[in-house]
Amino acid sequence: MFKPKLFTVLPELDRNQLSKDIVSGILVGIVALPLAIAFAIASGVSPEKGLISAVIGGFLISFLGGSRVQIGGPTGAFIVILYGIVERYGVNGLMIATIMAGVILIIMGFAQFGSLIKFIPYPVIVGFTSGIAIIIFSSEIKDFFGLDIPKVPAEFIEKWVAYATALPTTKPATLLTGMTALLIIIFWPKISKKIPGPLVALVVTTAGVHLLHLDVDTIASRFGDIPSTLPAPTFPTFDFATVRNLIMPATTIAMLGAIEALLSAVVADGMIGGRHKSNMELIAQGVANIASPLFGGIPVTGAIARTATNVKNGGRTPIAGLVHAVTLLFIMLLFGPWARLIPMPTLAAILIVVAWNMSEHHVFRQLLKSPRSDVLVLLTTFGLTVLFDLTIAIEVGMLLSVILFMQRMASLANVGVITGELKDEEETEDPNTIVTRTIPPGVEVFEISGPFFFGAASKFKDAMHIVGKAPAIRIIRMRKVLTIDATGLNMMQELLNDSKKTGTTLILSGVHVQPLFAMQQYGLADAVGEENIFGNIDDALDRARELLGRPRQGRPKEFVPTVRRES
Repeated sequence: MFKPKLFTVLPELDRNQLSKDIVSGILVGIVALPLAIAFAIASGVSPEKGLISAVIGGFLISFLGGSRVQIGGPTGAFIVILYGIVERYGVNGLMIATIMAGVILIIMGFAQFGSLIKFIPYPVIVGFTSGIAIIIFSSEIKDFFGLDIPKVPAEFIEKWVAYATALPTTKPATLLTGMTALLIIIFWPKISKKIPGPLVALVVTTAGVHLLHLDVDTIASRFGDIPSTLPAPTFPTFDFATVRNLIMPATTIAMLGAIEALLSAVVADGMIGGRHKSNMELIAQGVANIASPLFGGIPVTGAIARTATNVKNGGRTPIAGLVHAVTLLFIMLLFGPWARLIPMPTLAAILIVVAWNMSEHHVFRQLLKSPRSDVLVLLTTFGLTVLFDLTIAIEVGMLLSVILFMQRMASLANVGVITGELKDEEETEDPNTIVTRTIPPGVEVFEISGPFFFGAASKFKDAMHIVGKAPAIRIIRMRKVLTIDATGLNMMQELLNDSKKTGTTLILSGVHVQPLFAMQQYGLADAVGEENIFGNIDDALDRARELLGRPRQGRPKEFVPTVRRES
C-alpha cells in the first residue's frame, strides 16, 4: 500500500517505453514553464518560486507518488488562498502554512484517508473550482489591459469597480500583446498539437515586445532578474501565534491539494487503464509540500492538464515526471536570464485560458439541472468562494451537504405502529410480516425502517407518543435497521427508562450485527436483558406471551427464518 509506484513499475520498464517517457517528460517540462511562472506571480510571490516548486515538488511527487503518470507542480487552485496568506502573513507565513499542509497530507495518507476524498460532494468541488476560476480571471484584468491601479482591492466587487474606474488608463501596447498571446493560445492547437500554444505565445510576444521596444511591463520591470540557481534550503521562523492562525489556511491547502491530486490520478487512470495508490499519493504530496518551501517554493499538487499532456505524449511511468522536473531545472539554470523578458500581459493571457478551462462551465450548467438541494450547495459554495473566502466556502459547502444528506436519510427512516389493524398488502408475500401473526392483547409492536441515527431519532420519539396508554409489553422490530449511532442509542435508553417507569417490558426483535454490538458497548443490551433480545419476531412474541402468562403459539406454516442474530 505504501510502496511508491516508481519501484513497482521499474522491473517491467523496457527501452521503448523509457524513450517515450523521456520525450514526454521533456515536452511536459516545456509546457509547465510558463504555467509555473504565472501561478507564482498570481499567488503574490516572485516568479522563480514557481519554477522551484515545479522542480522540487514535481520530482518528489513522481519519485514517491502512487500514480504512474501524475505530474506535480503549482496549480491555479492554490492562487486564491496563497495570495491571502502572503498578504496577511508574508512569505514566512506561506512557508509555515505549506509545511503544515504537508504534515497534514502525510497524516491523511498513513491514516488511509485517500479513499475518503471521493465522498466530498461533487457540487462542492465544482462550486469552489468554478469560483476559483472567476477569481483567477478577475486578478489578471489589470495586467492584461495594463491598467494604472497602484493597489488592486482584494474584494471581488471592489476590484471590478476599480477596473471600471481605471479603464481609460488602458495601454494599447499592453492590450495588443495580451490579445496576441490569447489568440495564439486559442488557435495554435489547430496548427500543431505537439508544440504547446502557451510556449509559442510566450516566445512570439516576448520577441515582439523586445524587438519593437514596446512600452509593456515585463518580469524584469516588475520583479527584477530571475535567479539561475537553486537556493540553499532555509527554515522559516516559527512562532505559536502564527502557527495557530495558519491552521485553517494550512488545512485548506492540504484539502485542495488532496482533492486535485486524487482527481487528477483518477482521470489519468481512466486514460491509461491503470489504478493509482491513493494513500501513497497523499504521502508523496505531503513530502513534496514540506520540501518545496524549504527551497523557497510554494504548495504543489497533481496538475490535471499537465498529467493529461504526459499521457497523450506517451508517458506511462513516473520516469516522465522525473524528466519533467529535470527539464525545468535545466531551463532555469541555462535560460533563467532570458525569462526576465517575458511580458506580463502574456502571463495574464495564459492564466485567463487556465481560468476558462478550470471553470468547468459546461458541468456547472449541467449541475443547475440537478435536484434543488444540490443546486443550493453548488451556488452557495460558488458564491462564498467568489465574494468571501475559499476556506469559508468549503466549510459551509460541506456543512450544507451534510445537513441535506441527513435530511434525506431521515426521510428514508420510518418508525410506525404495526400492531393489529395496520396491515400492508404488499407485505403479505413476506414470511416475516406481522400480518400473519397474532398479537396478544397488551402488546404493542413498533418497526423501525432505515438507519437509526440522529436524523431519525425525532421520528422515533414522536412515534412512541402515539399510543396514549402505555402497553404491558412493547416490541421494537429492528430487522431493517442496519446501523445505529449514539443518538439512536440514547433514544433507546430513554425509551427503556420510560418503560421501567410505566411498568412496560421492552423487547427487541431482528437485531443486526452493528446495532447489537453498539448496544453491547453502550451497556444497553445488559439493561434490556439478553432474554429480551431476539433475532426474529416469533421468538419475541413467544417471550411476550410468556411474560403475560399465555401459552406459546405455533409459527405460521409459511414462515422461513430470514433474520438471524449474530454475535
